Amino acid sequence: MKYIIVGLGSFGASLAEKLTAQGNEVIGIDIKMNRVDALKEKITHTICLDATDESTVTGLPLKDTDIVVVAIGENQGTNVMVTALLKNLKVKKLISRAVNPLHENVLSAIGVDEIVHPEQESAERLAKKLCMRGVVDSFELNEYFSIVEVKLPKQYENKTVEEVQFRERYNLLVLTTLKNAYVDTEIGKTKTIIDVQSVATPQLLLERGDILVLYGANKDIRKFINS
Repeated sequence: MKYIIVGLGSFGASLAEKLTAQGNEVIGIDIKMNRVDALKEKITHTICLDATDESTVTGLPLKDTDIVVVAIGENQGTNVMVTALLKNLKVKKLISRAVNPLHENVLSAIGVDEIVHPEQESAERLAKKLCMRGVVDSFELNEYFSIVEVKLPKQYENKTVEEVQFRERYNLLVLTTLKNAYVDTEIGKTKTIIDVQSVATPQLLLERGDILVLYGANKDIRKFINS
């Protein structure tokens, strides 16, 4: 089989080497030349490029590749951008690395085929949850922008995303919503799980108990939470 591995840190490099050793054709991609050089004799092909650049990525043999793995872990924002780009380019099978539960929810909303979890969640998420009232979970894309899970304020229950005017009023983008779902366990008990909905549309009706997954500047997120 033919694989493309995007991100050659410890996880991506190890995966690329193991797949190559099993007789697969593997293209390893990273923006850092030292990582590319370290693997050029160990896997089939290595390329140094910025995987967030659509014009560059479209030049890769995506149609001939069976599975693309986004193994980027040190920069969650880049992971999300690269994953979304590859999803839009309609690769055959897309697997992405999730660093924490919120990251996993965003990847699920994008519509990846499979999510892997090679790391424990970070203290960054807990710190933001403790400091921002109403935030269920979060991770920073960079110093200024974040994706957060926020409990739906009561005043927005039974309104659509369009009616609330998240972009116009708060400069925020609703990526998706989460709902509580109840399932029966093997021992006859009922447990609550989080059900990730599809990508949010302007017509999406917001209901009591929903959790919003929002993207925006930290200052705008704080404004929304404090409003």
